[in-house]
Amino acid sequence: HLILFLLFVGPFNCFASYSRASELFYSLNEGLPAGVLIGSLARDLRLPTHPGAPQPPLSFTLVSSGLGGQYVHLNNRSGELHTSAVEIDREALCVESNGATVFGGAADGSSLSSLSSESCLLLLDVLVLPQEYFRLVKVKIAIRDVNDNAPRFPVPHIHLSVPENAPVNTRLAIEHPALDPDVGTNGVQTYRLRDNYGVFTLDVEENENGERTPYLIVMGALDRETQEEYVTVIIAEDGGTPPLVGSATLTIGISDINDNCPQFSESQLNITLYGNSSLGTHVVTVHAEDTDLGSNAYITYSYSQKVPQASRNLFHLDESTGAITLSSKVDGDTPRLHRLIILANGPGCIPAVITVLVTIIKVMMRPPEIVPRFIANEAEGVVYLKELEPINTPIAFFTIKDPDEKYKVNCHLDADGPFRLSPYKPYNNEYLLETTKPLDYETQQLYEISVVAWNSEGFHVNKIIKIQVLDDNDNSPVFSQQLIELSIEENNVPNAFLTKLQATDADSGERGQVSYFLGPDAPSYFALDKTTGVLTVSTQLDREEKEKYRYTVRAVDSGFPPRESIATVTITVLDKNDNSPRFINKDFSFFVPENFPGFGEIGVISVTDADAGQNGWVALSVLNGSDIFVIDTGKGVLRAKVSLDREQQSSYILWIEAVDGGDPALSSTAKITILLLDINDNPPLVLFPQSNMSYLLVLPSTLPGSPITEVYAVDKDTGMNAVIAYSIIGRRGPRPESFRIDPKTGNITLEESLMQNDYGLYRLLVKVSDHGYPEPLHSTVMVNLFVNDTVSNESYIESLLRREPDISVEEKQPQISIEPTHRRMESPSCMPTLVALSVISLGSIALVTAMGIYLCLRKGKKHHRADENLEVQIPLNGRINLHMLEKKPVEISNI
Repeated sequence: HLILFLLFVGPFNCFASYSRASELFYSLNEGLPAGVLIGSLARDLRLPTHPGAPQPPLSFTLVSSGLGGQYVHLNNRSGELHTSAVEIDREALCVESNGATVFGGAADGSSLSSLSSESCLLLLDVLVLPQEYFRLVKVKIAIRDVNDNAPRFPVPHIHLSVPENAPVNTRLAIEHPALDPDVGTNGVQTYRLRDNYGVFTLDVEENENGERTPYLIVMGALDRETQEEYVTVIIAEDGGTPPLVGSATLTIGISDINDNCPQFSESQLNITLYGNSSLGTHVVTVHAEDTDLGSNAYITYSYSQKVPQASRNLFHLDESTGAITLSSKVDGDTPRLHRLIILANGPGCIPAVITVLVTIIKVMMRPPEIVPRFIANEAEGVVYLKELEPINTPIAFFTIKDPDEKYKVNCHLDADGPFRLSPYKPYNNEYLLETTKPLDYETQQLYEISVVAWNSEGFHVNKIIKIQVLDDNDNSPVFSQQLIELSIEENNVPNAFLTKLQATDADSGERGQVSYFLGPDAPSYFALDKTTGVLTVSTQLDREEKEKYRYTVRAVDSGFPPRESIATVTITVLDKNDNSPRFINKDFSFFVPENFPGFGEIGVISVTDADAGQNGWVALSVLNGSDIFVIDTGKGVLRAKVSLDREQQSSYILWIEAVDGGDPALSSTAKITILLLDINDNPPLVLFPQSNMSYLLVLPSTLPGSPITEVYAVDKDTGMNAVIAYSIIGRRGPRPESFRIDPKTGNITLEESLMQNDYGLYRLLVKVSDHGYPEPLHSTVMVNLFVNDTVSNESYIESLLRREPDISVEEKQPQISIEPTHRRMESPSCMPTLVALSVISLGSIALVTAMGIYLCLRKGKKHHRADENLEVQIPLNGRINLHMLEKKPVEISNI
């Protein structure tokens, strides 16, 4: 940057006298949006102008755009300085350090600095050109703080401990004061308590650096025994407008001091003790209380020095619990009254005193004694028996004694349970305790029975026996359900959770711990957690591949030998719509004869969907051609609404869509091609000659073999239905055999030379027939030939044409040579051919005879209308197409 600066400054050394350095100072609030005007350098520098004279344009340039330059935008022409799109955050840019805020200086000479803890400066260097006005301008922009941050405590919970003997006006500093990145009055100003309980208040102290620390002041007496803790909320508030606040929970704990001593609730206890009491008999327990805590409340008990030694030897005092027990046997020399003065000692306290008066009552008769001898395992008065022990298992012998040996003693069992106490013969005062039925740990684990002995004077004693039943592995785990029915949607995620098996074992300890295992028939991709019983499946299931799973699971306990139980798991894989309908073929082709009746069945579209239920329902529809074709959604039957004509359209291509019933639905399409098969429904159409009334002049000089004219016809059908044959079926003229027609081409040629007596009008009735199946169709046309040198009288010829010709019809099939499929065939027998030809000949003769009779009768009936006829209509087999014959006469000249 220094080199760049020198490059700019070097050329202007000679103008040093006209250049000078300037300094501008601006201030703005933090957080302003882009485009806010900071100041105009040209105006504020008061650069000289020359009115009326042209002056070079001013140019303002930041020496380098660094960290400071990103926050401002300088207009190079006008010198206006605006805020940029990068928002200025004073708290992020100016970090306070030792009372001065410095944002790391940039290499470009721009930096952020602060002269005090409340100022934050953005420093920029601007170069003004051209040479006449060259100067380096130092721009300082002070970033003013706004109250955009609320006070915040560094921890949400503040704990403070105050001793309960703290005097009034005790001041305790609260650690973790609130922090506010804002400065000045926008920083933390005051603290307050939401609830001061009448004994606390807050004060704030400010140090040399301006930091404010809250102090808790005790305003009243504290007593931990009355209230040991105060919970309130401390609130910090800044000085902004409006002020912002932050809070934290303040817990004030009252610490204990030893300000209480032990106290007895009574000053004297009166106790009576029988002289026959056994050693260790509990006499009484004294108890004192100290409301302090911990070591301040520790109490010890001791005898006063006033207690005689004899009493100390007779009664033992536990210094920790205050329990007094009989420690020596009472005899005849033992005093009957004992005054025990007991002290309760606390740390730093005057002992509390209680007096215990023990009166001993002399007993002349001693009670019976019970001496047990255990057979079963016994420890510290508890007998241990295994469950499932057989009936009459012995437990213990009991010997009953009379210490005075002069009274009869009886004994019985006082207890509920499967036990019996009976005399053991032949001994006296011997009793046997035994079981009456097997014990069951799961029913009851502990029995407490009492053996009672009494003498004839009514004195009785009892001996308490506890019997603990030991568990044995006699129970198998039990599943909560023997048949566990589960379901899961297919395409599940790997390791999907299925269920958590639950089996319980009534046994205890390890014998009741259950482990879970899959049966041998479980597929490998199922997993069962041994400990928790969680059943999962490690792979995706596909319903279309397998819908139901059935296998066993085992629950095994940890006993020896282990016991187990078995349950059955059935898993039903629920269907998801993951399969599109599938056509048997992607392309269907149907061959349909034309003129097929409407709504007749064209074909069946087979489609399947591997999904189940509604997801597997398939609806078919025609995407195109729906105005002609319709499809049965359920059966897939394709039909045409109308009869189809091959001559109008020979084929149809349809697209069929199959949509299933899933949500969302899936679909697929198939292409359908319908080809119409031709049927012979169109007779040949004669295009030439165009009328039965046209004629052609044939010169007598025409040579034999010369073409005269032709009959041209077309057929809309195809194949053999469109193969046309031409034949002359009726002739009239001077020598009608003079002309012949080619059965293939329809060309009419002259067979013989024409003589003088052959002049005149020749009328040839031509039959145009196709080779359709099952029955050929045909049309007829009249070919008129006028043999003469000239046409001198056309009206005469036209009059002859209007007369109905007397033509005998010759019913013979045209002979057209059709290429056989195989050129070489085996020579058939001649006999069938002769028979067939004979039949055809007889039929032809009969047909010609019938047609001749019919024509004669018709001629007689219609002779009076011969002049009015415009056309010759010869019905052949009743299938003449009239629209083919109704043609206007057209004159045809000789070719």
